[in-house]
Amino acid sequence: MLRLIWNCNRCIMLLFLLLAGNNILLRPVFTKQPGSVVFPVHPTETSREVVFSCEAQGHPPPFYRYQWKLNDSFIVPRSGSRYALTGGNLRISHLNKEEDVGVYQCLATNSFGTIVSREASLHIAYLENFKTQSRSPVRVREGQGVVLLCGPPPHSGELTFTWIFNEYPFFVMQDTRRFVSQKTGNLYIAMVEPSDVGNYTCVVTNTVTKSSIQGPPTPLVLRVDGVMGEYEPKIEIQLPDVIPVAKSSTVKLECFALGNPVPTISWRRVDGVAVGRKVDVNKASGVLEIPYFQQEDAGLYECVAENSKGRNSVKGKLSFYAPPHLIEEPQDAQKPIDDTLVWECKASAKPKSSYRWLKNGEPLDTMEDRVQVNNGVLTISSLKLADIGMYQCVAENKHGRVFTNTELQVIAVAPDFSQNMLKPQTLARQGGDVLIECRPKMSPHGMISWRKGKEALRESHRYVLDNGSLRIANVTKMDVGLYTCVARNQFGVASSAGSLLVKETTIITSPAGHLDVTVGESIVLPCQVSHDPTLDLKFTWFFNEQLIHFGNHGGYFEKVGGRSAGDIMIRNIQLRHAGKYTCAVQTKVDSVSIATDVVVRGAPDPPVDFQVTEMTDSTASLSWGSGPDNHSPVLTHNIQARTTFSLGWQGVITVPELLGGKQLTATVIDLSPWVEYEFRVLATNAIGTGEPSKPSKKARTKDMPPKVTPSRVNGGGGGRSELVITWEPVPEELQSGPGFGYVVAFRPQGAQGWMQAAVTSPDTSRYIFKNESIAPFSPFHVKVGVYNNKGEGPFGPVATIYSAEEEPSRAPGRVRARSVSASEVEATWKALPWSNNRRRILGYELRYWGERERQETASVIRTMGNRTSVVIRGLEGSRTYFISLRAYNSAGVGPHCATVNVTTKKPPPSQAPVKIIWNTSNSKVILKWDQVRALENESEVTGYKVMYTQDRHSRPNVVETNTTSLELALPVNEDYVIQIKPFSEGGEGSSSRQITIPRIAGGTFCLTRLERWASNRKIASSNPHADKLKDLPM
Repeated sequence: MLRLIWNCNRCIMLLFLLLAGNNILLRPVFTKQPGSVVFPVHPTETSREVVFSCEAQGHPPPFYRYQWKLNDSFIVPRSGSRYALTGGNLRISHLNKEEDVGVYQCLATNSFGTIVSREASLHIAYLENFKTQSRSPVRVREGQGVVLLCGPPPHSGELTFTWIFNEYPFFVMQDTRRFVSQKTGNLYIAMVEPSDVGNYTCVVTNTVTKSSIQGPPTPLVLRVDGVMGEYEPKIEIQLPDVIPVAKSSTVKLECFALGNPVPTISWRRVDGVAVGRKVDVNKASGVLEIPYFQQEDAGLYECVAENSKGRNSVKGKLSFYAPPHLIEEPQDAQKPIDDTLVWECKASAKPKSSYRWLKNGEPLDTMEDRVQVNNGVLTISSLKLADIGMYQCVAENKHGRVFTNTELQVIAVAPDFSQNMLKPQTLARQGGDVLIECRPKMSPHGMISWRKGKEALRESHRYVLDNGSLRIANVTKMDVGLYTCVARNQFGVASSAGSLLVKETTIITSPAGHLDVTVGESIVLPCQVSHDPTLDLKFTWFFNEQLIHFGNHGGYFEKVGGRSAGDIMIRNIQLRHAGKYTCAVQTKVDSVSIATDVVVRGAPDPPVDFQVTEMTDSTASLSWGSGPDNHSPVLTHNIQARTTFSLGWQGVITVPELLGGKQLTATVIDLSPWVEYEFRVLATNAIGTGEPSKPSKKARTKDMPPKVTPSRVNGGGGGRSELVITWEPVPEELQSGPGFGYVVAFRPQGAQGWMQAAVTSPDTSRYIFKNESIAPFSPFHVKVGVYNNKGEGPFGPVATIYSAEEEPSRAPGRVRARSVSASEVEATWKALPWSNNRRRILGYELRYWGERERQETASVIRTMGNRTSVVIRGLEGSRTYFISLRAYNSAGVGPHCATVNVTTKKPPPSQAPVKIIWNTSNSKVILKWDQVRALENESEVTGYKVMYTQDRHSRPNVVETNTTSLELALPVNEDYVIQIKPFSEGGEGSSSRQITIPRIAGGTFCLTRLERWASNRKIASSNPHADKLKDLPM
């Protein structure tokens, strides 16, 4: 029989029950601990009683016998004593400040052990009377400093001090000359003045009892033997060498000096660190206050007192301290007998904590070698039942102490499988290894053996015991069966059994592979398997060791396999999808995986390190580095450039002209001088063109003399004796350098020499030369050149421009006006000669206005060229208008002709034709309507216009008639829309409403029922069957 024997140094039976009925046993835990008390005692108070609270929970409930200590001595309440217990609370009656002041602790005990509470101090605050009733006068010279002593009476508790001057309620007001110390209670007067003479009384107030006591008055008398001369400061309130300050508390430092003149007080840190913003320095009283004191506030502080006679200083060191604060506490432990316990207790404190341990409220005995305490770490080896109990770590320094609360259980039990039975079935893969776990609960550890069926198993190369569990190597079908684990120790025997089932191995039949694809393609990664049909499969895919979550990743990945296949499809594959894909297949007995490397070829990544290495006036030398080619060699590079004047990026000419894939430098040519360029490069391979590189830093070509001259040189016009020359400015990108301007050259036609003028603004587009000798409308030869700071450029071609002409000197003749209609008038005139050697006629300006309007508000119509008539539209009918005409040219306008007038015709009829009826005959439509009668102020009707069209949007056909009927021949199979309007000499009148005539199909009239009814109503007056038509239903 195979046995595994676990060493047991000591085999002691522990009958330790964790359950008692339905109640779970619990160690004692404090739910309320005593807190420190400062008790105020008033002289008239007779009832002086304090209660310290203490509550604990546990099961069984903690009891409280001998559970209070005062200064580490037990308090034993007796009948009639001042101590009484109520539950866990301690009540102290008739407080005695000599006997009851001290440190109190509560102890709580149940069957698990005893624990000690935190410490709680009791202080009694009181304030007694001053012992003396009178004080001797203090005599000083004027200008001398003085200190009036308070000498507070016996007391306990924090005090505050004020001083009465002469009589209540006149108190001494503190300033730079007078100071009341809250440390000593004394009154300091830096330099006595005559007004300070009087009686001074110290008032002491206990902040706890809220009681106040006045001391005897101290007379201050001025000596008559002279005035005190000036002297250097003498600091009366000294600083202790070291002042301990608790973390997060508020500290106040006092400093005051006597002197003549009155000294000024200032504070600084000796280490040079600036005083924090939170620090309050009261320069008037000399108090430095630091709230919420922290480690960084510690240091050496100096108080400086100075006046015109000298300076003096004192120093004091603020040291930071903090009582212990637990940062690591031991946890409850349940250990087998003979095991080793290690507990660590750690606390932060300033100064560092020391550590000691309590067991059941008493100091832990460390005399045994197996119990070691090292800087807060408790180690107990070879645990015994006697070690069971409640343990407390005490971390302490001179500013306080803290307690932990931890339970130790030492277990000794017989083997027990109730909490950890063998699995009913264990599955194994044929040819693999399997571990059948056996984890009984027993203490101490004993011996474990195995059997298969009824046969005991012995250790061999296939059967190995692993910490009590059975490991079977190279499993076969012969290993199927029932296995039993038997556990023994000196307290008993127990066993547990489970079956082993052997399954077929899972095999991936798809071979590992390598796929080479192009961006945008869709591929399938196979994962086919053969497996035991009784086992379920789970397929999991990983991409570069990261789990693929299907449904994420932008929808690129999709499962396409069946029950025995885990194939996945990658749709529209991208460069980022290149990498290692792993298919992992799991069953309950084994797991296998297969990997496929996918290479994705795509357009190249952007080239890197692109920069401009040199610039000339027309070229740029560029260099760059290759980016990843994405598994397809770069074939060509292309350079692009842009400026602030271009529309986006543009291709450029390079040398060499064709940039191969390995070409990493190029020179761009044919650039414009003095233009700031940005460049970028794009790489192309067999897949396509990649993203461009980052743009280069902006670089400017060098300047040179300009080459481009202004275009569209022209001119003319202007005022008398002026030559106006205009041109289109040269764009900034063609100015070739700074300091760009124009050189305007001109001469009279036929002259030899040129006159020149410089125009310094590059945006200027005209130049005016004025000279009284310039004859009107005389020709000049003109050319415009360019220059910049690098030199002069060329002149443009010569243009002929005329000087300013004279305005017309004559008015047009034979001006006539006639009314065309109610809204139109036609004006005619005889044209003036178009040109002579002094002026031209560019056109005519016609002004017109109504008879009730002023000429200044006249409307203006201008004609161009040699027109001799114009139609004025938009006029009112039956109204008289005045017309004036004059010629104009570039120099201005000529004289007006004589004003003519004309009256527009009466308005056309405002009534539209009504009672329109129609009838059809074969392909003809006969229309009839009532005569339109003109109103009194309207012109008589002279005829009618009938407009008809195939639809409402095409241009209508128009037929005129001077009668009230019309016969139309209409095409077959078409619908028509007809309108009728009258006209007169005043124009066209209002149109009738639109009439729709249905199509004529095969000679038969096709009407809807409603249209037929409406049509019959319209023709009823002329149709011989009118009586029948009237009765047609709607």
